[in-house]
Amino acid sequence: MTKRFADFKSVTLSIAIFSILFILQGCVPPANQNQSANTNANISAPTNANANVNSAPKAEAKTVAPEQAVTLPVLNAMFSEENFAQQLKDQVQLSDEQIAKLKTASEESIAKLDENANANAEQRSTRAALEDSIKQVGAIVGNDKSAKFFEFVKQHSAEQTAQTQEQKPGQIPSDTRVVVNAPAYRMDLFQDGKLVKSYKIGIGYPEFPLPQGMRKANTIIFNPTWTPPDEPWVKGKVQPGKKVEAGSKLNPLGPIKIPIGSPSLIHGGKVPARLGTFASHGCVGLTNALVQDFSVELAKISATNLTLQDVKEYEKKKTETKNLPLKTPVQVELRYESIVATADGKLTIYRDVYEKGTNTEENLRKVLDANGVSFDQLPQDLKTKILDGLNQMAYNALGKKVEADSDTNSNKNKNSNSGSVTKTLKGKSQIAFDIAELKGKGYPIAVNINK
Repeated sequence: MTKRFADFKSVTLSIAIFSILFILQGCVPPANQNQSANTNANISAPTNANANVNSAPKAEAKTVAPEQAVTLPVLNAMFSEENFAQQLKDQVQLSDEQIAKLKTASEESIAKLDENANANAEQRSTRAALEDSIKQVGAIVGNDKSAKFFEFVKQHSAEQTAQTQEQKPGQIPSDTRVVVNAPAYRMDLFQDGKLVKSYKIGIGYPEFPLPQGMRKANTIIFNPTWTPPDEPWVKGKVQPGKKVEAGSKLNPLGPIKIPIGSPSLIHGGKVPARLGTFASHGCVGLTNALVQDFSVELAKISATNLTLQDVKEYEKKKTETKNLPLKTPVQVELRYESIVATADGKLTIYRDVYEKGTNTEENLRKVLDANGVSFDQLPQDLKTKILDGLNQMAYNALGKKVEADSDTNSNKNKNSNSGSVTKTLKGKSQIAFDIAELKGKGYPIAVNINK
């Protein structure tokens, strides 16, 4: 999905560096830039020095937490939607000037990143990108409106449901749906509660994290076109705004794209080496062969007529775009579970690549408890090894310790004005332990993965 941002824009979003659509980080100075010492506390002007000091905690109380925000590239993708700016005016009560500054900030954030930068270029983490977004948005719209702004944007970008909030760790669906677990780089298709097929996938770069929540797949689009955004990363290969035809070698979307709600897609165009790692700007990436196979399986669980032979026929007509509506829309659940118990008796801990602070003893106990296993009843040597593994996996993609408090995050002070996307993981991606008590319990093991 190294170009999914590009795809994004094709689908109504546009962001980042390879070609698919989405991007993050940006930087627009506050209107009152000369008073930078006070802009972070954009609340009320104190009348004396003591009041100024005392007001700081109140300003902090109104600060948006990273998990409540979205990155500037995601915002940039949304601005390509026809009615998005008007919705910000109507529902968040932003002025035209504020909207213009937000758009500029999101565009500038994209210009600062270079997917093909050399290895010495600065790379950023997910948390740093979110903190940057919070800071920039707060400076533009004010702290009082920041929370309302991000709430609207997150609702716009993902159809979050109470179901995802209430379910147990590793819960097995009882219905028909697609489940994507980003830290595991895995996508599963369930039909009536039974796992029928698994895929190893590429996920969004840490700077362009795959979102969470419930989405829906309504249409399979064969031979999609791509409209390049007017961004520096296009680098003269194509003309911004000029449609790149389906089948073109310059089209990064591959033979098929499946929109799953802005700003994400499931699409092809990836090389095998990008599966099981970072590969896109907020999308689920597959090779061309796998996305064709996935389309057939998706159609099957949605009661839509589509055979592999049909797909091959579409492939022969590379320049003809074909939209195939699914007879029954399929839910797509985007999860972020870095601790997973599986039915083969294994407990796997994945790297916290998006810095969500999930690799904690508390979450470990929840996963085991959900499967009827008590951590305290395990042998002491096994408990020690598991806790050590938990600590090893509590690092981000850059190999830096994930801090529970964003204010102490090791990437907080990084310069956000330059850098490259993080394409590789430094260190181990996962660690697994055999726990006999988990046999026959937990999430299903992969079925026919990437076959």
